Amino acid sequence: MNKQDLPIAIVGAGAWGLSTALHLANAGYTNITVYERAEKIPSPYSAAWDLNKIVRAEYEDGFYTKLALEAIEGWKTALFGPYFHQTGYVVAATGRAPPKAVKHMEDALATIEKDPIFAPGIRRLDGAGDFKTYTWQYSGPLTGFKGYFNRLAGYAHSSDTLEGIWKHCASIGIKFVLGEEKGKVARLVYTGKKCVGVETADSKTHKADLTICALGAHNAALLPSLGQFVTARSWSVAHVQLSEDEVNLLRGIPTTNIRDLGFFFEPDPKTRLFKLCPLGIGYTNPGPNGVSLPPPERLPPPQDFIPREDELKLRQLLRETFPWMADRPFVDQKLCWFADTADSEFCIDYVPGTDHSAIALSGDSGHGFKMMPIFGKWVKELIESDEQHLQRWRWKNVDLTDQNWGEAVSWRIGKGAELKDLIAAQSKIARARL
Repeated sequence: MNKQDLPIAIVGAGAWGLSTALHLANAGYTNITVYERAEKIPSPYSAAWDLNKIVRAEYEDGFYTKLALEAIEGWKTALFGPYFHQTGYVVAATGRAPPKAVKHMEDALATIEKDPIFAPGIRRLDGAGDFKTYTWQYSGPLTGFKGYFNRLAGYAHSSDTLEGIWKHCASIGIKFVLGEEKGKVARLVYTGKKCVGVETADSKTHKADLTICALGAHNAALLPSLGQFVTARSWSVAHVQLSEDEVNLLRGIPTTNIRDLGFFFEPDPKTRLFKLCPLGIGYTNPGPNGVSLPPPERLPPPQDFIPREDELKLRQLLRETFPWMADRPFVDQKLCWFADTADSEFCIDYVPGTDHSAIALSGDSGHGFKMMPIFGKWVKELIESDEQHLQRWRWKNVDLTDQNWGEAVSWRIGKGAELKDLIAAQSKIARARL
């Protein structure tokens, strides 16, 4: 049988799973089945089940800058273009920002400020007057703000992207198996060391010549050793419900990232939700073996909350930018889970000891969604070469489960915590209100 006709199982229909299916199908692979536990796509188990994600190309590491530029061109195609909004990108630090936040901003800017592709669209900003050239709707004081504007960046509507690419993939012959019984993969099936397929929650076995695990923060549930160097971590997300007039007022504002507080996007016109995310280290959920995984059924009640510290950051962010919104109630508050690595590198590699029968796609580290238009190409190249030639994307034979490395990541500010502590603190607050 032709190699391209052999059965391939992709576990997970998030950004990377869908991108992989798309690129393999476009390359002539004819027998692709995607398994997803959600009843429909976008899946609530995907980190991309969300209103929007930042699409930008400034990195401290020029390797990722080049890849992100290629991805942005992918966002401008007919397939991905309906979900991409090139609003521009404001990056800043307040006058109270710690040196670490300022340094990261300057290091990222240095990778693009003199690049001929970026330079015509980059402007340094110093003080409220400069910022309001691009953000006239910002009525707050912008106290001590310094940063820059990048014309080439913006955001993508993430959940709409998942839905659109899923429908396209289904239309070109990729098979999808959805649902908590038929679509949820309970375990990988092995004959000796070779992975020969998957077993779903309904106890049925599905044979595959190659199994690709793209479950994001949930990946270590199927590949426990992956959890030794990839950590499930979450960040807070909150929204403000706006009126139609308020949505129109803020239409077209640049995606804005204040390095010591948080970031936000223009409001979503369909839901009239204004999304905000605080910047911080994030929250883990380690089990008895030290491996962090998301809660099996998301968060236990109450679900509609974010930690008090994160709420205070977002209130301060609004006071600086949109004071008229600063005391509005937050709605649809939640924790968004992603797969994190200590060096912020992806893992795109064969699982060791499986005789090239299983691939792990993990370690998005909070910056992987923007690569969706081109990500699957790297998986195709891995399959065709039978080896991951990039050292940075190889499986890591290390155990970091007992190390608190989150605070060392250059672009994260603050202190981390564990999910159990957040839930305990929230329960205490709830009891005090009774």
